[in-house]
Amino acid sequence: MDLPKLKDKPVTKAPALKKLFGPSFIILGLGLGSGEVILWPYLSSNYGLGIVWGAVLGITFQFFMNTEISRYTLFNGESIFTGFARKSKVLPFWFLLSTFIPWIWPGIIAASAKVAASLFGFQDSHYVAIGFLILIGLVLSIGPVLYKTVESFQKIVISLGVPSIFLLSILLADKFDFLALTRGIAGFGDGYYLLPIGIPLASFLAALAYSGAGGNLNLAQSFYIKEKGYLMGKYSGRISSLITGKAEEISLTGANFKPTKENLAVAFDWWKKINTEHFIVFWLTGSLTILLLSLLAFSTTFGMEGNFSDINFVLNEAMIIGQRMFPAVGVFFLILVTIMLFGTQLTVLDATSRILTENIAILGINKIKTHQIPSIYYFVLWIQIIAGILIFMIGVTQPLQLLTISAILNAFAMFVHVGLTLWLNKTSLHKELQPNIFRTTMMILAFLLYGGFSLYTIQQMFFN
Repeated sequence: MDLPKLKDKPVTKAPALKKLFGPSFIILGLGLGSGEVILWPYLSSNYGLGIVWGAVLGITFQFFMNTEISRYTLFNGESIFTGFARKSKVLPFWFLLSTFIPWIWPGIIAASAKVAASLFGFQDSHYVAIGFLILIGLVLSIGPVLYKTVESFQKIVISLGVPSIFLLSILLADKFDFLALTRGIAGFGDGYYLLPIGIPLASFLAALAYSGAGGNLNLAQSFYIKEKGYLMGKYSGRISSLITGKAEEISLTGANFKPTKENLAVAFDWWKKINTEHFIVFWLTGSLTILLLSLLAFSTTFGMEGNFSDINFVLNEAMIIGQRMFPAVGVFFLILVTIMLFGTQLTVLDATSRILTENIAILGINKIKTHQIPSIYYFVLWIQIIAGILIFMIGVTQPLQLLTISAILNAFAMFVHVGLTLWLNKTSLHKELQPNIFRTTMMILAFLLYGGFSLYTIQQMFFN
């Protein structure tokens, strides 16, 4: 595995901020189906809003993680996985395992299928889930330019979902619910501070890990920066469909620039705008979505019988919404949740397939031609779909169970990649482009948080 050295190339000025919106919609979409739609509302419906401080903390850490991942690609023009491979030849093997194993558990699409099945009165929702997986494979396989397919889909889902959730929350929550939400952001619950007695710590930490994307999916932000052609990413190509797309030259290795005063000014302008875009779309929109979905779950279903059983709280929500407003609004809510979860699973499969493809290509860089990269992508995409179908067929079908298994595995993956990202940026970028003390501190805190979660999980599994 021989990776050529980076060559200096010219920089181009950043366009207006409004033209840079896009990548963060995808990374936000990666979290909509796990933490936002399922895990935090589930906990809020059962334990109240005093725990939502964890959601804000989790998405704040992920904001810094994602922008530090963007930093490497923005300034070096190659995916962060290529950067990791420059540090160690073992790391591509790690990312293959730590991406495939945690994400083959199809909890998100299982939840989407269960909600959809309830609309039509189907009992065996796993057959619906299998159909959804196949449909996702077809959507990703047919879109001419893969990035545009995923970005366009997520923009539609978020543009429809977030305003709808906002409106429902405003209409259904009273002032005491909003007060409980405000207190919960500060950690104050009904009779407890930070955590209520009896809450499963593993479930809380799983939700914390999924406040945003989760696992190695955060690293996919690197691909979206590259494929949008931001700064040095303009020198690499995009994955296009084998069926309807026009092949593009794809480069695994990137390019950097000389740290002159003029070049650094251009680079910092890009950096400022990328951070602003990510703050508005990912942190602000993501935080509001988590909080409003938690508020909606609390104001409609808190204390209801059956909430603890898998994702029944979603069905209870729809029933109460229909009773308080109109039955059609309850049905609309279920359709909206189904679409949001479906969109998340589509984006997850795209991101994991990109990660697997990139690391396979890095390992075979002297043997695999760049025009073969799309073929590898679609091969690993369908392998993951088949793996998900097999999991359903052997009887593992409960969405909450699948999501919890995935979250526990992904927390350890996050622990590893946060440390690696900080190390890479501190040792592979020009001094002027490295993270400052504040950002370094935030990454260290995230590293310790996910490391502590991993140690706790191991201790509970093997020593209790």
